[in-house]
Amino acid sequence: MERSFLMVKPDGVARGLVGEVISRVERRGLKIVAMKMLRIERKLAEQHYGEHRDKPFFSSLISYITSGPVVAMVVEGKDAIKVLRTMIGATNPGEAAPGTIRGDFALEVGRNVVHASDSPASAEREISLFFDESEIMSYSRAGEEWVYEE
Repeated sequence: MERSFLMVKPDGVARGLVGEVISRVERRGLKIVAMKMLRIERKLAEQHYGEHRDKPFFSSLISYITSGPVVAMVVEGKDAIKVLRTMIGATNPGEAAPGTIRGDFALEVGRNVVHASDSPASAEREISLFFDESEIMSYSRAGEEWVYEE
């Protein structure tokens, strides 16, 4: 099973969308194996969004992501990265399909509710930034046999 990092950003938390995001993840059949609410410190935010360091929006992105609490999760399942990326929709909510998280709940790139890893390498890096291995649980969900073929 593949793991991905998923975060409900400050706008999603402030708007009361955490439960909606969790519900969609679980209803899809993916498993949340770690989760915590935190306020991201500046240093961690800069590490997390390091690939955007030289872009003009970097400073405002860091200010935004540190402006309030977030909910960070490790999500596990078959093709979890691809499935989550499809579920959250395009980065620009105006281009996100209806039925996706961003398509249903966001209007602007700078307030697009969630972040999800875009590759196995970024998933591994992002998970390690937010979670120690000891915080990631291993368990079986009731009904898993109805989610996956053998």
